[in-house]
Amino acid sequence: MSKQVAVLMGGWSSEREVSLVSGAAVSKSLSDAGMTVTSIDVQRDMGALMTRLYPRPDAIFNALHGRFGEDGCVQGVLDILDIPYTHSGLLASALAMDKPMAKRLFTEVGIPVAEHIIATREEIMKGDLLERPYVVKPLNEGSSVGVHIVPEGDNEPLFNDTGWPYGDRVMVEKFISGKELTVAVMGDRALGVTEIKTGREFYDYEAKYEDGGSHHVVPADIDPDVAEEAMRLSVLAHQSLGCRGLSRADFRCDDKELYLLEINTQPGMTPTSLVPEQAAYANISFQELVVWMVDNAECDS
Repeated sequence: MSKQVAVLMGGWSSEREVSLVSGAAVSKSLSDAGMTVTSIDVQRDMGALMTRLYPRPDAIFNALHGRFGEDGCVQGVLDILDIPYTHSGLLASALAMDKPMAKRLFTEVGIPVAEHIIATREEIMKGDLLERPYVVKPLNEGSSVGVHIVPEGDNEPLFNDTGWPYGDRVMVEKFISGKELTVAVMGDRALGVTEIKTGREFYDYEAKYEDGGSHHVVPADIDPDVAEEAMRLSVLAHQSLGCRGLSRADFRCDDKELYLLEINTQPGMTPTSLVPEQAAYANISFQELVVWMVDNAECDS
């Protein structure tokens, strides 16, 4: 009997458009694999979502990105409904999305992270809180949304007249020069290391999703010992937050020193996304990847 799968996509976060592309790719692949797929563009109406989830599917593929979709909110709803879903559960999702809390837990298990402080918008506007260059980022956004690098000699205001839409507090983090690396973790297995190259200031939203915005080197042309350590730290980070299914760890590598930037519990599944590309390098097709994710769906009810 064909497995009934609902694919959640869209949502109302700043990453809505990317989620729609991810969801469409996943829906097609699962359909091609013989599953019966219902694609749901999630709106800010839980009653409507409940209606679309009846009759109850065998599993949910959560292709939502950003706040409310990967921060534990939707996961909590699905736990209540007792429907298995892909990716991490409520607690791991919430921890990974909360950058300060995630970094605190990474430090506890010996994973190196960049120096940072948490500050208000007003405190930042009074002057530099760290030696330049440094990075200002929201506490709980994904896909580099709202991230701003403050270099030497930059006199541009950090916040324009429209304000700061990402909350009252932000993270001010030391900028780590060097290579941008990423590692996909599938279950408890690191698939490899990718180096991300871009002509932009850093690997921002446009570099992630626009055609030609970045170039991915798979496997990364780095010291084998550094690659091995990046994979070890990625699995450790995945486990320390209690992640399950698929995750992606993002690093900066300064010479041979690795610094974990964050764990993404809902990596993109678009045509330019890093995880499907890395899975292909490990001889796992896109269809095999998404079917594995559905087969390993769980809930915390």
